[in-house]
Amino acid sequence: MIAYCDLAGLVRGRSVPAATFDDRIRSGVGWVPANQAICCFGPLAEPNPWGSVGDRRLLPDPATRVQVDLWEGVSPLDFVLSDAVHTDGAPWDACPRTFLRHALDDLRAETGLRLMASFEHEFVLDARDGPIEGPFTLAAQRVAEPFAGDVMAALRQAGADPEMILPEYGPNQWEVLVRPTEGIGAADRAAVVKEVVREVARRLGRRASFSPLPDPDGIGNGVHVHISLLDDEGRNALYDAVQPGALSQLGGAFAAGMLRHLPALLAFTAPSAISYLRLTPHRWSAGTGALGYRNRECAVRICPVAELAGGDLSRQFNIESRAMDGTASPHLALALLVRAGLAGIRGKLETPLLLDRDPNELSAGELAAFGARPLPADLESALAAVEEDAFLRGWLPDDLWDCYRSLKATELAEVRDLTPAEACARYAEVI
Repeated sequence: MIAYCDLAGLVRGRSVPAATFDDRIRSGVGWVPANQAICCFGPLAEPNPWGSVGDRRLLPDPATRVQVDLWEGVSPLDFVLSDAVHTDGAPWDACPRTFLRHALDDLRAETGLRLMASFEHEFVLDARDGPIEGPFTLAAQRVAEPFAGDVMAALRQAGADPEMILPEYGPNQWEVLVRPTEGIGAADRAAVVKEVVREVARRLGRRASFSPLPDPDGIGNGVHVHISLLDDEGRNALYDAVQPGALSQLGGAFAAGMLRHLPALLAFTAPSAISYLRLTPHRWSAGTGALGYRNRECAVRICPVAELAGGDLSRQFNIESRAMDGTASPHLALALLVRAGLAGIRGKLETPLLLDRDPNELSAGELAAFGARPLPADLESALAAVEEDAFLRGWLPDDLWDCYRSLKATELAEVRDLTPAEACARYAEVI
């Protein structure tokens, strides 16, 4: 498949005979621009900027090709990610991958820095007969075998550089981590990980769901984005051992930019009707818009380093954006995180006070001292925040924003009359 990770965060595309792939590297395959407006549930958003008019091409990036061949009697998993371009090959500004590339180019041009990032994904396997083993236990991993082993083997074959897999806190919940990589490759890996995990589950007669909240009373699934910025010598520009939390002034400005634009960013990082059922206190899900020091209740967190490992601690150091889930487009979301952080650097914003305690034990006034403010209560409020945030809205090409807003309106209409439990079940079917 010549594949495209779209605004709904789903991988769609067109398949060609593998023997003809080399012929497609230069020309790609045809694509309809209105496909960008297909929501996660299937219906095409109306209105959208294109309707029945126009043509695009999906131009594959050979460096992203995934080939996994672990199963006898089943064709290999074989797909390549692509950019959506005009028929003459010119970039299309409504393509999320192109939008991310432009953000990274601006970061490089203005700061001389390169982005290193990785996405941690949480997901659940569908239930099966028998007792559910406890969180993080060896028993939980072994009872699901060969799932964990196959995921790691498949990710290695896919070139995704897996680091860890573990049974998580919720029933049948898992987390998978891959090592950081530079720039656009981080978002590419996020898309690849989800498809590889789904394929492994499928081959074992199960289904993996990355929905943010399978059950409104249960444990949610997050996506945590780890970010560092490197100069040409490979030094981590976010690290300064003498600063609070070892976060440099530049790193503090980057984090402050993400927090300043957080209400609007959530329209892209937590972009479903049920995302906001998860972003609440005591879920360790980023229910507070503050910069946390090793604090999982905060939307942005300074991650710990392992001093016992020795060596250069700056190589481990990163900040984590926690208010994201599996309904997000990884390329679009990462692009806007980069642009928000770059705006913070450009504006020389001060590092926020580090919140190192449970925010739910603080008064509103005490929280305000840390720069914390309420998050949008729902997706409608987050979309409205985009219109109110002139800077963030200005980063988005008109066609991209018009399509995205209509896409989300269509998605919201699909679940508007459902109970929370019904809406969670509906998302679990497609995400």
